Amino acid sequence: MSSSAGNFVRHNRAAIVLAGGDGTRLRSLTKFIVGCEIPKQFCSVAGEQTLLEDTLERTALGVPRDNTVVVVNREHRPYYMPLVAGLEPRQVVEQPCNRGTAPAIFYGIRRLMDLDCEATVAIFPSDHFVGNDEAFMRQVQSAFEAVDEFPNLCVVLGIQPRSAETSYGWIEPAEQISFDRPELFRVNRFREKPDAATARRLFQTGCLWNSFILVASVRVLYSMVAEFAPDLFCTFNAELAASRSGVRASAAMGSAIDRIYDKIRTLGFSEQVLAQCPPNLAVLRTDDLNWSDLGEPARVLEAVASMNLKPRWLEDFVNATGKTSRMSPEA
Repeated sequence: MSSSAGNFVRHNRAAIVLAGGDGTRLRSLTKFIVGCEIPKQFCSVAGEQTLLEDTLERTALGVPRDNTVVVVNREHRPYYMPLVAGLEPRQVVEQPCNRGTAPAIFYGIRRLMDLDCEATVAIFPSDHFVGNDEAFMRQVQSAFEAVDEFPNLCVVLGIQPRSAETSYGWIEPAEQISFDRPELFRVNRFREKPDAATARRLFQTGCLWNSFILVASVRVLYSMVAEFAPDLFCTFNAELAASRSGVRASAAMGSAIDRIYDKIRTLGFSEQVLAQCPPNLAVLRTDDLNWSDLGEPARVLEAVASMNLKPRWLEDFVNATGKTSRMSPEA
């Protein structure tokens, strides 16, 4: 993983790093690695650093560190605190509990707005694997530039698929948006975790994996939540407005967030918002990226094999399970 300073950093850009997932599908492996079941973003899965640390380093190649907020969960405090020690308290957005990616993203948006950050924002899950940070951030840079040119767009990075994967979401591109940007398309349809026959058809017809890496202006994302997740939008805004009306507004903020998370239901941003295919939604086709969401042990083994990595747990895991370190995701 590269830790060099980036050439793409712009001060009108921000990032939301999502680190509040529970990582249930990979708990058997994280327990093997560290001796307890912890979410994968807090685990050194594919290298010496944790996935969260890798994500923060990667993000810093294109976004000023001061403009980055990390969304976490209160119950994970023992795991995340050592990893965000270099951030200001205002940059750590602690949820009372996990209510899915839609509340996490909206809470992150609200924090950026409270910090008077009207920037274009990139949203990064913190539990993914990327083989080449600089090549990856060049693709993110292209998404930022597309939003600079078309400010109303929300751009999703679509990964050129390597297989007919059934446990990824898929994006069906529609027409090209600009002759000057041949990799940028409108979105015709989202397909969430298709069956095997559908996945083969999507693979053969040029559809893309949904990376869930998004780039849009803060205001555009705010408006998309208002339209497609109105209950979440209204609950957040009503409770936060009430908490700021008293003489002890700062003390009331924590209670307001607790009330919000007691009231809202679990919502996925991809299912609740992106799957509705808003007219401003676009997909940027990205080729030659060694990317994985590390959702299953087989994908972790594939990722470490692709980089010729030999994490200290690998040999013991292979010996204990009988699995090869060059498994495909379908194995």
